[in-house]
Formats: sequence, C-alpha cells, structure tokens
Amino acid sequence: MAHKRGKKYQDAVKQVEAEKNYTLDEAVDLVKKIDFAKFDATVEIAFKLNVDTKQADQQLRGAVVLPNGTGKDQTVIVFAKGDKAKEAQAAGADFVGEDDLVAKIQDGWLDFDVAIATPDMMAQVGRLGRVLGPKGLMPNPKTGTVTMDVTKAVNDSKAGKVTYRTDRDGNVAVPVGKVSFDADKLVENLKTIANVVVSARPAAVKGTYVQHVSISSTFGPSVNVDVASL
Repeated sequence: MAHKRGKKYQDAVKQVEAEKNYTLDEAVDLVKKIDFAKFDATVEIAFKLNVDTKQADQQLRGAVVLPNGTGKDQTVIVFAKGDKAKEAQAAGADFVGEDDLVAKIQDGWLDFDVAIATPDMMAQVGRLGRVLGPKGLMPNPKTGTVTMDVTKAVNDSKAGKVTYRTDRDGNVAVPVGKVSFDADKLVENLKTIANVVVSARPAAVKGTYVQHVSISSTFGPSVNVDVASL
C-alpha cells in the first residue's frame, strides 16, 4: 500500500519544478492539480523567516480571520461564568463551563479545536497548561482567546480564525483552506495571512525577513512561491 502512495507522490513531484518560484496564482493552481488525497485535503502555507526565536521580541504569535474560512467546522469551548457563560452559549459555543469543564479536560477530554476564556477564569484554566499548551490550545491574549468579548471570539473562531506562531527554527505554518476551494478564494486567504506575517516583522530583524515561502496540500509535495507575488 505504501508503495502505491509513493508512486502517486512521485508523479506529483514530477510536475513541480523544484528550483522555480511560482507566482501565488500559479502555485495555487499547481497544488490543486497535483493533490491526490482521497479526501478534501487541507492547503497549508509555510514561511521560513529570518528571526532569532531565542529573542522574545522576535517570536511571532497571533491570529487572523481568513476571509473565506478554513473549510473546517471548529468545535469551540468557552470557560466563563454568569452572564459571560450565557453570552458564549448565545454566540454558538459548543461547550461552556467553569470548574466542570476544567475537570473534564483533566480527565482526558480534548475533543475541541479552540478554547476561549474570560480573564477571571484563567486561574482555573492555568491548571490545564501542561495539557493544552503543547497542543496549542491554551487560551492566550495574543490570539484573542482570553477576552471579555466572548461573542466576537466565538464568532471569529467559527468564521475561520487561524493562529500562527514561529517554531524554534523561525518557521510559521498555517492552514488556509481546502483543495476544493476555488483558486481565487485560496489566493485571497493566502494573501491575508501573508500580509499579517509580513507586517509583523520584528524591528530587530536585519536583511531579508521572509526567506522562503511554499504551499502544499496534506499529502502533496510543496510548491515554492515567489515572495514578491504575495
């Protein structure tokens, strides 16, 4: 079975010129064309940035709502009480709770995509740091998930908000939609995240900031993108 998948991948690779930097439009068309997954694969963009992530002021972290969504239904939970809990439920949160929700996660439940908390709940939610932190699910003010405006936070998450952050090597990878999306919708999503990453350039960075950009589908080979076309 693995051999068969290998052949499909090799066939896809042959259609990509490894040394070429494609315009964004060309890259999107090619990624859609060479995708061979039997499901609606996710399209992802990856940036290689000239940042020193050992310096706190050169670490990127934030969130952006993609204009055309991600193509994925997000399960959203909210840690809130009283009126804010009611507000979260009215906004369409899938699960809302306090200590009961904390206990459920401590017992191993992780069947959600986004966690939002009001600031007054962070003392309890902080106990989940070891569980949620490594999975990128910990509520954080920088990504708009620690907030009193739970209606906006829930709506944004449901509408296709994606988070981005630099890894240790200065790479940022973000899902931007599905292979089934129209090419122009993928391009619009890609330009939106590219604008955010480019404008987040740390002041301390000297020289070329965005060193390399590529896009790919879940199983497909990556296609290099000409940074100027973003």
